[in-house]
Amino acid sequence: MASVSDAFRSRLNDTFTNGATERPAWIDELEQGSDAGFFGPGSATWAVHGGNHTVLAGVRALLVQALHPGALAGVADHSRYREDPFGRLAGTIRWIYTVSHGDTQQATHASRWVRKLHERVVGEYVDGHGVTKPYAANDPDLARWVHLAFTDAFLRSAQVWGKPIPGGADAYVREWAIAGRLMGVDDAPESDAELRAQMNGYLDRGELKADARTHDVVRFIKDPPLARLLRPGYRALFDGAVASLDPRHRSMLGLRTPGVGPVQLPVRQVAGVVLDGIGAVLGTTPGTERAALVRIARLEQESRQDATA
Repeated sequence: MASVSDAFRSRLNDTFTNGATERPAWIDELEQGSDAGFFGPGSATWAVHGGNHTVLAGVRALLVQALHPGALAGVADHSRYREDPFGRLAGTIRWIYTVSHGDTQQATHASRWVRKLHERVVGEYVDGHGVTKPYAANDPDLARWVHLAFTDAFLRSAQVWGKPIPGGADAYVREWAIAGRLMGVDDAPESDAELRAQMNGYLDRGELKADARTHDVVRFIKDPPLARLLRPGYRALFDGAVASLDPRHRSMLGLRTPGVGPVQLPVRQVAGVVLDGIGAVLGTTPGTERAALVRIARLEQESRQDATA
């Protein structure tokens, strides 16, 4: 059993770190810094981003983001997601957890770095009304949709599979709006009601669509090139992500909750078991959170020393 657990841990680490054999240096760097960061212990953000449900949330976010033809065009035209899917995943993880657990300077720098990379992501796409439009990854409207899909995915996943959120859903949406503003989304929602209203607006205005390119990406998300050992668990997480989608998004994507006839299978419960298994192997506290706690403890000690000097 130990060998199976070790193999499982190795495959998971390979997937999340793009094959790194040691803890990435950028995580160690989070122990440095001059403040507690934008959030900190006890925040809604640390609670939502601290559980293994974030693995499932990432799948859900990718599915929803693919419904915006502009956002999808940017990925399809400029991303090497087929050739290097885990490299892209590792980069996304680095940004999320640097903003979540780094100090304010690290979070700001990481966001500027991503926006700099996005400057070359430009092109054209056909919108939901059949009109050809230019796109740019840093365009506020596209950045807003990506932020909304991310926020909604992580919040809903935490509500189903995570622990209670300090301050509730509104606290998380309000806190994570900071990340949206760092990425150029000046009108990021600051309550759950605003989040739902902004997401519904894209549907109501007919700005979302699913075409052949969308379904091609969905097929890739459903069956990525994972190690054989991870595939059954991933499929359970994918089914859980699908079950948690807004029914309108699920219908547009051509997905349905697995079932036998009219009886739905307990995919949420199965996904929860898989998430518990990931936690048993990798632990339930992100390494970035542990690094942040080291930084915060050092800053508190330095503050006490200054006060008694």
